[in-house]
Amino acid sequence: MSYATLQDMIDQFDEREVIALADRDGDGVPDAPVVAKALLRASNDIDSYIAARFSLPLSVVPDKLTDLCCDIARYKLCGSGVTETEEVRNRYKDALKALELIRDGKLDIGLTVAGAAPAARSSVQVSASSRVLDSAALSGY
Repeated sequence: MSYATLQDMIDQFDEREVIALADRDGDGVPDAPVVAKALLRASNDIDSYIAARFSLPLSVVPDKLTDLCCDIARYKLCGSGVTETEEVRNRYKDALKALELIRDGKLDIGLTVAGAAPAARSSVQVSASSRVLDSAALSGY
């Protein structure tokens, strides 16, 4: 399961950059299979970090994982005629650090340990029985 889509990549980095990263046939359009493969590889990397903490596949994909997936995929797309920049490298390293924090429970992504979105918070409700401890109830002690 991929945590991001081609459209997520375009939304995060803009279409010109995604074309530069993934237009292997030179037609001015990002090659969807190329991007899909990079996103799947990035998602597999994410899974390797979070599998110890969350049940996979996740029922809900937090926005944070989508962002991290795009940063990792962007890094993985570099090298085939696309030069890796310092920004791309730094965002990749930051993504890996964030995954370590998620794995260690130090960065909350809005999921319970079971991998589902947490239940909506509600107020605490307390109820008590109508029985009252009084001298009549304690007379046998």
